[in-house]
Amino acid sequence: MLALLAAAARHDRLDADGSRALLKAMRIVETRWQEPDAGIWELENEWWTHSRLSCVAGLRATSVVLPGAEGSRAASLADAVLAETDRRCLGPDGRWRRSPQHEGVDASLLLPPVRGALPAADPRTRATLEAVERDLVRDGFVYRFRPDARPLGQAEGAFLLCGFTMALAQWHQHREAEALRWFERTAATAGTSGLLSEEYDVDERQLRGNVPQAFVHAMLLETAQCLQGDAT
Repeated sequence: MLALLAAAARHDRLDADGSRALLKAMRIVETRWQEPDAGIWELENEWWTHSRLSCVAGLRATSVVLPGAEGSRAASLADAVLAETDRRCLGPDGRWRRSPQHEGVDASLLLPPVRGALPAADPRTRATLEAVERDLVRDGFVYRFRPDARPLGQAEGAFLLCGFTMALAQWHQHREAEALRWFERTAATAGTSGLLSEEYDVDERQLRGNVPQAFVHAMLLETAQCLQGDAT
């Protein structure tokens, strides 16, 4: 919500109600960011890294559009959340873990840096991208995380949302050719209707899960805009 409202402000489309919502959302983060949460498609409350880094991205965007003391407050809060997340959630190899209790890497952690939580050149950003490429990619498709010790593909399919997220992460690193390859590989899984599902079965070469999956199509559009040079 912070990122969305900040984007509206950048385009001079934030009305009075939107301005109040932006301040309200910032206050909610300020009072509750230390609490466990269910994050993005999580099954239990935990101190998820993705949630905190998403807040950092939203707060950094907010700090740019809010005037004076409120903007400074948003920037200071972003620094505080990032520092504590680094302390709790950074692995010994320099990449982000899913949470303090979950050592594995999570492909969703590629997205907050793209949206402003961390620079592309930050060692944590690059180490996490390398870990996702090493641990969660199979035959050109990205799995969100490894749920247990079974090989990729036995517990769930590749997450198509994460294929587009990988394209954005490569674009963030200024690897335009790699980004385009990831985009085209993931978009090519669409059925004859042009619709995409939630998952893709790499072995059977077929769509799995919810069809159509709105989040996947939204990420396709966002990635296409970035690859065309329009990241606004």
